[in-house]
Amino acid sequence: MSGAMQRIERMKPPDRRTFLPWLLILTGDVIDLCRGKLPLPWLGAAGLAAFVALYVTTVFRGLDERRETRAPLASLAALAAVTYALTIGYGGDWLLCFPLLSLAAGIVLRGSGPRLGAALGTLGTTVGVLMAVHNDTEDVLAIAWGTALSGLVAASLLNLYETVERLRATREELAHAAVERERLRFSRDLHDLLGHTMSVIVVKAEAVRRLAPRDLDAAVGQAADIEAVGRQALTEIREAVTGYREGSLTTELERARSLLDASGIATDIRQSGPPLPPQTAALLGWVVREGVTNVVRHSAAARCAIEVRGEPDRVHLEITDDGRGVGSESAEPGGAKGGTGLKGLTERLAAAGGALAAGPDGKRGFRLVAELPVDDEEEDRAA
Repeated sequence: MSGAMQRIERMKPPDRRTFLPWLLILTGDVIDLCRGKLPLPWLGAAGLAAFVALYVTTVFRGLDERRETRAPLASLAALAAVTYALTIGYGGDWLLCFPLLSLAAGIVLRGSGPRLGAALGTLGTTVGVLMAVHNDTEDVLAIAWGTALSGLVAASLLNLYETVERLRATREELAHAAVERERLRFSRDLHDLLGHTMSVIVVKAEAVRRLAPRDLDAAVGQAADIEAVGRQALTEIREAVTGYREGSLTTELERARSLLDASGIATDIRQSGPPLPPQTAALLGWVVREGVTNVVRHSAAARCAIEVRGEPDRVHLEITDDGRGVGSESAEPGGAKGGTGLKGLTERLAAAGGALAAGPDGKRGFRLVAELPVDDEEEDRAA
């Protein structure tokens, strides 16, 4: 099926010229007019010219992408009137005008199933009745069926190509949306990675400056930490670019303790509950990273507590401090709507069925709470 669809996509859709060669089926009527075999040949010639002109007009209007609703219908109605007049007046080979009328009806009415079905059924029945009136009952069913089928084939062919075009446009929109989602993921990851890393480097650089005059060994140790953090940041950025980075909650908790200690903030980290699935742990790792970075940057806190509490179906993470009650430079009290990092975390957790809440904790301090559901199958694999 996929191969057939690919071949269809490579084919050019029917255009206005596709349906014009079908007018050649009226060659026999033109020859009869030229030989004078029909009564009132001038009237027949005028009717035939009007039929051809109306057929071309109807086809062109029906295939016009900017077509109006009434113009193609008006042309089709006029074409039907001329067709009935010619076949009733002359009969015989002029019945071949009906398959052309059916084609035009299929082009104009292809978007309306009930109207198209009624029109094609009427045309097929009319051909059968006219053949019976003119005592030409040979192959009446085949001709009547062929008349109705010609319009059905034209409508089906055009609908197929239009559907393929819509599918192609939808596929392009989905590809564009995927690119936008990837850009958002990358910008969010880059913000979280660089924001945390720069905070660690700044804090440890300040520690080096403070310790260097009185404790050179301790200053050297902090400088070595800066080097290690920089190398780790380079690795994480490469992994984030390739999309393979998996956060570790345990690692982030250890980094949080190191960063808070280097900043002179007393740390209390508690973790309980069963092992967490990798995806859940990765998301919570991002929460710890962003939350602790904001504590160090903006809170001026003396103490920070981090609690991870696992339950059978959910996991609860809470980060609190006793600082100024500010979670980020642009955070708004009472929600996680301010900072870019908090916005990104809110989107991440919401996509996983979780929630994030952040705001001042009483008169002093800031509180960040994240909750995530735990998938039973993933929890079993993690255990």
